[in-house]
Amino acid sequence: MDEPRRDRIRDRRVQYETAGLDIGDVDPDPMVQWHRWHDDAFEAAVAEPNAMTLSTVDASGRPDARVVLVRGTDATGFKFFTNFESTKGAQLASNPAIAATFAWLDLHRQVRVLGTALELPDRESDTYFASRPRGSQIGAWASPQSHTLSGRDELDRRVARFAADFDGRPIRRPEFWGGYRIEPTQWEFWQGRPNRLHDRLRYRQADGAWVVERLAP
Repeated sequence: MDEPRRDRIRDRRVQYETAGLDIGDVDPDPMVQWHRWHDDAFEAAVAEPNAMTLSTVDASGRPDARVVLVRGTDATGFKFFTNFESTKGAQLASNPAIAATFAWLDLHRQVRVLGTALELPDRESDTYFASRPRGSQIGAWASPQSHTLSGRDELDRRVARFAADFDGRPIRRPEFWGGYRIEPTQWEFWQGRPNRLHDRLRYRQADGAWVVERLAP
């Protein structure tokens, strides 16, 4: 790598001149606090404010990460949808431990979540699938997610085949496609501060309640 390019990486600095974050500033319920920050990100026009980096664990214990979109929340956690036969689906079938990271860099904020992924009931997956655009519904049937393709033309042929199969008919949800709920066991809210002395507040469970504590940056 040439030296100027290396310097652009090494010397890149952004000074985070944002207001601080103290324990008294956050809601006792981490999901309520997440919604506050998500709303801030939405109002600030952050791109894809419901995007999270989702990390699973493979059979040899190696972490595996990708970005997915949260498609719903409730008091117990976050909902997302995927092909159960994909890489992430196979990994979650053998090990439901999961981590998620929300990065709202325009606001110098991130939220880290540790927890467990549980499959949603069929009725919830059916309801969400029915709300998707028809093209996305066909795509769910056509794509053997994470599996090898001979080329883009193979995928195009599969899309054409399923579009013809369902022509003029409602598209039902494939049995191999559905949702998960991430049930958090630990949260961390991170606010950037000057000189890399960031604010980090962790929520952990103790005796059935959330305890909030400050971590060193």
